[in-house]
Parts: sequence; C-alpha cells; structure tokens
Amino acid sequence: MSNLRLDPGFAAALAPFANMPMPEQATTAHELRAVTDSALSVLFVGRTLPPTVTETAFTFPARDGTPLTLYCYAPTVTDTTKPGPAVLDIHGGGMVSGSPNLFAATLWPYVERANVTIYAVKYRLAPEFPFPTPVNDAYAALEWIQANAAEQNIDPTRIAVSGASAGGGIAAGLALKARDEKLSPPIAKLILVYPMLDDRTEMEPEHPMAPYLTWTSKNNVIGWTAYLGEDRSNVSPYAAPARATDLSGLPRTFIDTGGLDLFRDEDIAFAARLAKANVDVELHLYPGVTHGYDMVGLGVPLVKKAIANRVDAFKDF
Repeated sequence: MSNLRLDPGFAAALAPFANMPMPEQATTAHELRAVTDSALSVLFVGRTLPPTVTETAFTFPARDGTPLTLYCYAPTVTDTTKPGPAVLDIHGGGMVSGSPNLFAATLWPYVERANVTIYAVKYRLAPEFPFPTPVNDAYAALEWIQANAAEQNIDPTRIAVSGASAGGGIAAGLALKARDEKLSPPIAKLILVYPMLDDRTEMEPEHPMAPYLTWTSKNNVIGWTAYLGEDRSNVSPYAAPARATDLSGLPRTFIDTGGLDLFRDEDIAFAARLAKANVDVELHLYPGVTHGYDMVGLGVPLVKKAIANRVDAFKDF
C-alpha cells in the first residue's frame, strides 16, 4: 500500500500546465528533444535577466578543437579586490535536449543570493554527439575557467561543478574523470540536482510512483540509448556514475531529489555510497514533488525551502 501524493501547494502550481505537451509523448530522441525544449520554453516564458545579474558569452575550444560557447552569469556588483568563487553548471535535458539559454532562469537566483559567478556550458547533445563528447565538452569548459581564472577574477581553488538531471549525471562523471586525471586544483564541490546517474533505472507502470512521473521510464530509455547506444556490456562510470565501483576522493557533494522522481532511488543510493566512501555528502529528499519541481513551483513553501538549501550549497565552498 502506498501513501505517495503530490504536495498540495505543488499540485496547485502544476495545474496550469496540465495541457502542456509532455516528454512522455515522445518515441524518439529527436521527438523528446522537440517536446522537452518546447515545454521548457513555456515554463520560463516571461522570465528576464534581472538587473543584479550580468550575462557574458565566451568561446572556447573543445578537446577536438570545435568552438563551443560558455555563458557567464555574474553579480552585477562584485568585490574586485579579491578573487571569488565560481561554478561550472551543466544543464539538464535527458542527454538529448536543453541549452544554457533555456535553463538560465534557474541559475539567476543562485548568482543573486549566493553572490557567485556561474558559467553554463553549451555542450553537444546526443544522439548526434553521444558519450564521451558531453563529458569532454564540460571538462574542456572547466579547464578554460581554470586557465582564465586570473582574468575572470576567479579563485581557481574555489570552482565547483553543478548540474541538474542529465547535467547532474554529466557533472558527476566529470568529477570522476577529474579525480582520475588528477585535475589541479581539484573541483571544490559538486552540486547535483535530481541527477540522472544510472542507465539501468526503469519503473513498471504499476509502480505507485508511476502516475506522478514527469520524466518517465520510457523517456529514460530513449535518453540513455541516445547517449550510450544499445550495447551496455561495458558502460563507463564517466557516462553512468552509478556504475562507478570507487567513489572515494570525489569532492564534497550536495544532492537533492523529489519523492516522486524516477531518479529518487538512484540518487539516494549514490549519496549513501558517497558517505560510505567517506565523501562529505549532503542529501535532501523532498516529498510530494516531481522531477523538475523547481521550474514550476517557485512560490510553494517546500520548493522555496529547497531553493534556499541550494543557495546555501552555492555559498559554501
């Protein structure tokens, strides 16, 4: 017997979007991209860059030489007397969709309230660019921030990596790769928002959570297959971090997830394994909210609490 339910305030915030096209309707990676990007455009309509945040764009080379774009969201008023912290953010979208522009509004509150500079990388998407390209693109962005830290007035020892959903999975994979390649300085912190970590996650239709999913088991199969292909005999932990056998030596990690999220169990399990590996980990589980809850319920008390906890995470490294 299950007592799962939507948080009442969140349910009310979700109601106006009931007829919006949802990712569950997609059957291919390209359909999933189209539906997801369309939904995100609706969710963020009317949100404009606040005067307290300044946006700049830089071009940097990927590891294969391809020019990529790195967006920088910085406090309009900053302390120029000493270098400050920075975050490399990796956007979500199930490995196949999304862009920094679509998700920019989710980052502005952290810039404002945590007084931190956030860089958002426009990494290349599957299926056109499957693993390892997205992880390598994010790694190149991190190296660019480190190399240009002095010019950007950034303390290279205080660069964190954040990501939501697929971006959280890429961020965790990047952290494993950076640990193994002995990146110096090391990543200061990981901030993972309902991260997509395990390509093996599926959910039966009769599962009590299934009616609430905004990112479904079918979506998950489409996204992971676009990213990894059909053959799963030798999946790299840099691609699916839940497959890593050794999590020791990873940065301090913050994880949050919703109680009605397909990724709930894999996120809890990953946090537990980090703790067992003696990594400093902070886990928040919010009952009654779905995947992407923070994009629709900004006025809901539970969501406001979650955002406040994230702001604290963005301040503390």
